[in-house]
Formats: sequence, structure tokens, C-alpha cells
Amino acid sequence: MLSSGQLELKDIGSARSPRVEERNGSLDPDLSDDVKAGFTVNDQRDMQRMGKKQELRRNFRMASTIGFTTCVMGTWEILLTSNTPGLTAGGRPALFWSLVWAYCGQFFIVLSMAEMSSMAPTAGGQYHWVSEFAPRAYQKFLSYASGWLSTISWQSIVALDAYLAGTIVQGLISLNDDGYSPARWQGTLLVFAAAIGMSLFNIFGAKHLPLAEGIFVTCHFFAFIPVIVTLLVLAPKAKAEDVFTGFTDYGSGWPSVSWTVMVGQVSCMFVVLGSDSVAHMSEEIENASVIVPKSMIWAFLLNIPFAFGLLLTYLFCMPDVQSALDSPTGFPFIHVFREAVNNTAGATILVVIVLILIVMITISSLASASRQTFAFARDNGLPFSNWLGEVNPRLHIPVNSIIVTCLFSMAMSLINIGSTVAFNAMLSLSTTALMATYLISIGCIIARRISCNPPLPPSRWTLGRFGMPVNILAMVYASWSFFWSFWPNAYDVNAENFNWASVLFVGLMGISTIVYWTYARKHYDGPVVKVEGRKFQ
Repeated sequence: MLSSGQLELKDIGSARSPRVEERNGSLDPDLSDDVKAGFTVNDQRDMQRMGKKQELRRNFRMASTIGFTTCVMGTWEILLTSNTPGLTAGGRPALFWSLVWAYCGQFFIVLSMAEMSSMAPTAGGQYHWVSEFAPRAYQKFLSYASGWLSTISWQSIVALDAYLAGTIVQGLISLNDDGYSPARWQGTLLVFAAAIGMSLFNIFGAKHLPLAEGIFVTCHFFAFIPVIVTLLVLAPKAKAEDVFTGFTDYGSGWPSVSWTVMVGQVSCMFVVLGSDSVAHMSEEIENASVIVPKSMIWAFLLNIPFAFGLLLTYLFCMPDVQSALDSPTGFPFIHVFREAVNNTAGATILVVIVLILIVMITISSLASASRQTFAFARDNGLPFSNWLGEVNPRLHIPVNSIIVTCLFSMAMSLINIGSTVAFNAMLSLSTTALMATYLISIGCIIARRISCNPPLPPSRWTLGRFGMPVNILAMVYASWSFFWSFWPNAYDVNAENFNWASVLFVGLMGISTIVYWTYARKHYDGPVVKVEGRKFQ
């Protein structure tokens, strides 16, 4: 099986994954002891096949990896804090049924990504998969576009999470001080503080991130109980027909209920995203080609009962949708908590629980976003790639990418000073860009399945004969979500309700196109040129 410490290609599918240090001479002698720890033979073979050098510390195992993915998705917390677009466009039933079909469609995307992550477990994720699977003539541009889209999407997700953390603090102040008049610039400063604090944790607490993820996921599951029980016991309940069939437009103004619901579904589209976060941590996970795909699927499935349990409780315990939307705190869920417990102190405790969980989610999301940015820079896909793709030799993490992620979150929050649409813009932009990466990467693997030239690389987790139908269904849902994520929240469009994600998306992709033709066309070849047996110009 082993020859000079290396695995043959035919052995990649082996269920056994012996640690590399048990085989003399099988590791790069330049690797530090910290980097060697947790580096298995299969990990080494995968990195060798992809032409990558191991620079990051592999300190994530199965439990901490599932915990990490579960926390990044944070479905019930994100659903609770970002449901305003869905409630406005269709009310309670729109939010419920949107989550049903969002979960059904996203599951096929998760399965497709799980298989691709087993074939190529790299921090690059989608743009690397596109480079490997796309037709040779198009791989360079498609991979580059996917890299930019993935960078934009994950940077936007972190910006949104930090925005939620900062503005929930502002909502808490409003809850406890009736005389407080929230100023948008104050909310932006709170977002700054959140982004900086969580970046510092990612830099100086990186070695303990797996342990932290274990704590985070425990809080994620157990904090669910007091929130749900409090609402179920104390809040008055809505009628079932109001929750499941009472579609109502609360201000979007679209001419039909069906149109209204389609526009409002972006809330639930966003809630089910995030499974690919673990792919961007692949180079820090032991036995990644098995653990990464399993973690994607387990985290996705584990979050389903919590998401629906929270949503149904929230919708039944919401006394009046319009009053919740008009809450001076800026968050309908804070209004629901206040009405349920009928006192400010009790509502404050519940909101603080949610705030702590959002902080944990942001820490995890920032880790994933910074690794994706680092990987793309490592392949010369971004301006200042040498600096962005640098790994701190002492901490074994991409510190510069973490700093840039923090700065991007702060820059995005500046939108909040001049307009109230910052939240919707970040929500739609992250959904749009991430769905685009799914479309391109899954489209490329479908093309490779059809052409079989060259064959798909071996994987240790596979969809088998179900690969093609699963990929096709994933493409259908991703196309559907991509289309609707551009639509404005209201029929009568003005500067306040316009979906600025479309402008941001076009603008950022325009910048990427300019960078491609002026710089990357000559310097970016795509990661496939380093893959064993695939080197070409």
C-alpha cells in the first residue's frame, strides 16, 4: 500500500487512515511539529494530489468539525434574528413554507458539495472544484469568477453576522430605555466593536478554536430550551390557520400573494446556507476527505428540528405581526419576547442569550471566511495575494486574511449610516453570491460526469449512481434561489426599499473582471495546474 511513505491513488478510498507520523519519512521535513500533528496519510495524499503545502494546524476532529459547521449555520438563531423580509412579504405562513422548500432544495446542494469536498478537501472550496471539473477552455475564468463570488459571499456573511451582533445590542438599549432614540451611526460603531473583538479572538484564540466550537455547539443546542419553553408557557397563541394559511402582505405591495411570498423567501434561503463553511476549514481538519462531507450532512440534518421547532413556536407566539415589525428595537423577535414575558428584565435575559449565540456564530463564520480568502490569495486570485496568502509562522493561521475580513465587515456596516437597507443588502448579497458559486461548481461537475474526460478524481465519500440526479436537482434549486434573491422587497421601489445587493453584486463582479483582464489573466492559472496529472498552460 505504501511506497516511500506515499499512498497510491487506488488507496485513497481506503477506510483506514493511519497517522503520518507512524510512517518514517512520509512528511515534509520542513513542517513544524504543530503542523504535523493530526496530519494523516490520506490528508497528505490529498494535499500532494492537489499540489498544496500543509501550512495550517490540523486540530479539528469529527465532533469539533460537526460543531463548527452547526454553529456557522446557526439556523434557529439566524432565523430568529433575520426574519423581517419574510414576515413583511407574506406574514407567518410565508416564512414557514419558505423554510420547508428551502430545506428541501438546499439538501441536494449539500449532498453535491459533500461529494466534491471529499474529492478535493481544500480551503479553496468551490473555486478549486470548478478549476478541477470545468472544461479546460473555461476553467481559468470560471474558477476565477467562483473565487471572487465565494470571497464576496463569505465576507458578506461575516459582515451580516457582525451587524446583527452590534444592532441587537442597540435593540437591547431600546428595550430597557424608552427614551432612547437609536442612531444609525451608533449601531455602526457597535458593529465595529463586534468585528474587532471577534477578529482578535480568531487571531489569538485560534489554537483553542476546536475547544471553543464544542462549547459553542453545546450552547447552540441547550440555549434553545429556555427560549422555546418561555414562549410556549407564557405567550398567547395564534390560530393554526394564521400560521399555515393566513398569507398577508405587511407592506411589500406586490400585486399577488404568490409574488409576495417569492420575494420574501430570501430570509429562509439565507438561513439554510453555510454548509460549505467546513470545506474552507479542510486544511485544519484531520482525515478531511471523510470528516468534511460527513460534517456537512450531519450539521445540516441536526439543525432541521431546531429550526422548525423555533419557527413554529415563534409564529404561534407572535401576538401581532405588524406590531412586531414596527418594534422600536428594530427586531421583531425582541418584541415577541417582551410581549410573552410581560416584563423588560425577562425579555432582556432571553435577548442576551440570543446575542451570545450570534457572537459565537460570527466567530466561526469569520474563521471560515478568512480561510477562503487566504486560499484564493494563495492561488494569486486577489490583489495583494502575497500578503493575503501569508500564514503566520508562529500562530499557523492566515492573520492578514482575518484582518481584511474584519475591515470588510466594518466597511459594509458604513451603509447603515446613510440608509436603513444595510441589513437587506448584506442578506441578499451573501445569498446571491453563494448561490452563484453553487451553480458554477455543480454545473461543472455535471459537465464532467457527462464528458468523463478526464474521469472524476476518486473520493472516500461518494453519491454513487445518485450523483447525476442529485446534482441536477441542486442546480434547479440554486437557479431558483439565485433568480429571486435579486428582487426588491417592495413593488413601489425607492432608495429605501431597493435591493442594493444587485448593484453591489454587479459592481464587485465588475471590479473582479477588471482585475482579471489587467492582472489575473497573466498571474492566475487556476489551482488545477498544480494537480497531479493535470498540469497544463
